[in-house]
Amino acid sequence: MDLISARSFVRDHRNGILITLKGNGRPQSSNIVYAVGSDGGIRISMTDGRAKARNARRDPRVSLHVNREDFWAYVVVEGTAEFTPVTTDPHDATADALVDLHRSLAGEHDDWDDYRAAMVKDGRLVMTIRVDNAYGMLNQG
Repeated sequence: MDLISARSFVRDHRNGILITLKGNGRPQSSNIVYAVGSDGGIRISMTDGRAKARNARRDPRVSLHVNREDFWAYVVVEGTAEFTPVTTDPHDATADALVDLHRSLAGEHDDWDDYRAAMVKDGRLVMTIRVDNAYGMLNQG
């Protein structure tokens, strides 16, 4: 599968399964919502300290599995995880990145000040996957 087809498929969806590697080498999977940035990076909001963040910080090799709605076609993209700092101020660059991500996924929020404060309270950050490989099956169904 070529990266262009994989990127197009992933861009047309927003739900996936993020796969990171535990310390013992076994995979850890998390259902996530994501957005593809204008630079092609796959952006995910996450809480610092949770398994997916800990695992990807330790070993930045990650995969994202995305199914077509009927389940019979899928793409897995593999890449390297990059992280923003954890947001510590409602108006820092990470809070701005979280707002941009929210807008791309859900549109405008009713109260951006409340949203930004919640992101700080939750210890949120943005992980971006830089894709370097893909595989899957798109011609089924």
